[in-house]
Amino acid sequence: MFAPAIRGEPGAAENVERTAVVSGQLRDTTGFLYEMGLLKRYKRTGWSQVGVPLPESIADHSYRASVIASVVAAMEGADPQRAAFLALWHDSQETRITDIPHLTKNYVSAASNEQVTGDQVAGLPAAVADMISAAVAEYEAAGTREARCARDADKLDCLLQAREYQEQGHSNVQPWIDSSLAALTTASARQLAHEAIAQNSLGWLERAKRAAASAEDHRPGSPPAVTRR
Repeated sequence: MFAPAIRGEPGAAENVERTAVVSGQLRDTTGFLYEMGLLKRYKRTGWSQVGVPLPESIADHSYRASVIASVVAAMEGADPQRAAFLALWHDSQETRITDIPHLTKNYVSAASNEQVTGDQVAGLPAAVADMISAAVAEYEAAGTREARCARDADKLDCLLQAREYQEQGHSNVQPWIDSSLAALTTASARQLAHEAIAQNSLGWLERAKRAAASAEDHRPGSPPAVTRR
């Protein structure tokens, strides 16, 4: 015989139901994590149009956009962690709709990012689903400083990537640079964009080499630098 349920404690049937719910949520949450892995495989399609043979993935873009968002937010006096978090999720819907080129958007329509996210997180624990949905909604609304920094980060990363491809010989990327620059809304992002256009993408590497050599020369016990004639 089943032991009678103690008042205030769940009975056997409730325990079974609760276990089934938790099991389903674990299944769906794990599936969601696998789904996000598609962003590492799916490419940013616009770069293929200008002849880039192995373009960046959506995950590549999202990572640097998150870094940029934190930097821009710090420069703007906003919350860097929140801005980076918003940027992290801004293209997460593309596991289901992929990266649609701008021209293609004139001929096909896709569900809103909020709708796609809602479907993606439907089976997740409420705390997780609410966290992701709130981030996507805030980013799309662009009503907070952090959202504006994150949206600028999306455009600024596109500009940086275009400059890198340009230096590799892909001359048709100038429209991406121009449109990204025009879309920036924060002063800090615009300043960084102008510097990115003026600076070689590997200029930092040469500066780092010189700084490392200078530091080595000034360490106690270091041999004197050899002067080449």
